[in-house]
Amino acid sequence: MNELLQPFSLTGKVALVTGASSGFGRHFAMVLSQAGAKVVLAARRTALIQAEADKITACGGEAMAVTMDVTSSASISAALDEIEAAFGVVTVVINNAGITIPKLLLDLSDDDWTGVIDTNLTGVAYVARETARRMIAAGVGGSIVNIASILAERVQKALTNYAASKAAVVQFTKAAALEFAQHNIRVNALCPGYFNTDLNSEWLKTSDGQALITRIPQRRAGTLTELNGPLLLLASDAGSLMTGSAVTVDGGHVLSEL
Repeated sequence: MNELLQPFSLTGKVALVTGASSGFGRHFAMVLSQAGAKVVLAARRTALIQAEADKITACGGEAMAVTMDVTSSASISAALDEIEAAFGVVTVVINNAGITIPKLLLDLSDDDWTGVIDTNLTGVAYVARETARRMIAAGVGGSIVNIASILAERVQKALTNYAASKAAVVQFTKAAALEFAQHNIRVNALCPGYFNTDLNSEWLKTSDGQALITRIPQRRAGTLTELNGPLLLLASDAGSLMTGSAVTVDGGHVLSEL
């Protein structure tokens, strides 16, 4: 490998991706494998992630699927035990699991609120806490990448629970980075804007979707491959002096004029 690119390699690393059954998580898992990591795909239901793990294996990588509910410490611990038995200690964590329940605040039920906060914020904290504990016990450093959103910086209607959770993820990232730095564990956040995924590609073609795109300075949504560089920067030794950062990848969307 080119000496300049060597720091981006994840060879010898064990990488965990939560919420790996679709969208960002599914894409991130393949990217991490291509960078040399042994990849663990985690989700509450394993049928889809097992299929994705099989694809990675078919491409020559090493991958496994584990059942994990990020809102349950017991589920996280059991999954990590399974991972360690197969691959060893997780040293790269992509905290990607997240949900959205788009409703106006006046229409949100208690369950609508707590469901999003529990998955998007509490889940991030629980996974970061348990993986960091195990890195420290093993005497190894690592990198935790929390997937936030441009909704941590700007707002839209009908997304109060989601925006609050993602803003909290950014501040959690900074606080955890401060605490974990002495253990050589870096914690950073990735804040994507709008990207073409299975969930929103058709919506982006609608009049509402096109209206949103006109407010992005680059006048387009992102493609998933445009997250590869930022992801690998934060996950690998290429970003070895970065901790507590929130990296925005959005075509300038948060810079749009009021």
